[in-house]
Amino acid sequence: MGKSQETWNKKDVRNKKEKKRKDKEKKKLERKENKKTGSSFDDMIAYVDENGTITSTPPDPSKKKKINLEDIQIGVPKGIKSEPEDTIRKGVVAFFNNSKGFGFIKETGSQKSVFVHINGLIDTIKENDKVIFEVAMGKKGPNAVNVKLDK
Repeated sequence: MGKSQETWNKKDVRNKKEKKRKDKEKKKLERKENKKTGSSFDDMIAYVDENGTITSTPPDPSKKKKINLEDIQIGVPKGIKSEPEDTIRKGVVAFFNNSKGFGFIKETGSQKSVFVHINGLIDTIKENDKVIFEVAMGKKGPNAVNVKLDK
């Protein structure tokens, strides 16, 4: 007699496929049975109350609020522009590099550092000089412009 052409591994794979097919058929039948006796569409509906909580009870029509369409804002509201504050400020040069052409001025009131470029200078400055300057917005933030020595 000849040896069987089907190896143990082939038998194992065939048995696993057969078991998987039977399980799938069994689940399909269970779903059909639950569909007939299971929940209806009304049981699946969920409601959201005014606080955003999901509930199974519909909202009370007496608590309904009237909303004007004009009150609804879509997107980010534009920023409120306030009056520009005094742009002329006083400060002390904290750092300045003549070879590179930039530095920083520390404001006397708020102690904030403001970037200064050599193009924004009226007078030549060096470290620890008291200066008067204006602040203008640059590409990367506030810049000191029209910088002159405070006499």
